Amino acid sequence: MNYGLDEENVKTESEVNGEETMKKKRAPFAYWNVGGKEHKLKLTTSVICQLEDKYKCNLLNILQNSGGMPPLAIMLSITQGAMKTWEHGVKYTDIQEMFDKYCEEGGTQLSFMTDVLMPIYSVSVFFSEDQQTEMDRKLEEVKEVM
Repeated sequence: MNYGLDEENVKTESEVNGEETMKKKRAPFAYWNVGGKEHKLKLTTSVICQLEDKYKCNLLNILQNSGGMPPLAIMLSITQGAMKTWEHGVKYTDIQEMFDKYCEEGGTQLSFMTDVLMPIYSVSVFFSEDQQTEMDRKLEEVKEVM
């Protein structure tokens, strides 16, 4: 069993045989560290509906139909949506400035997608546990190539 600090585990008792089992708990937020500040990110149902209305499609379609990586403007607007519930009044221009700072600190569009955008999708419950495991494996492969 892995009890690292980067994974949250919850003990549950099996009602069938009384044995303790470990169930992985979904992370409550994704985080974007930029400029020495940690920003909480998670899409609420309301924000998901706003973004789907804006882009006239399901947010999963944005990933699937982007040819590999969504346009930066879309990634940043999704990030704004994921942040606005936790940091009231954050504007799109604020997100653009944060992204510029992120790039100055060594980030790239590809690392932004793998380290910020995909975790937003993950904590916002777009993927089943099995899909999440497979996506994590593929993201690790991409990071190794980077």
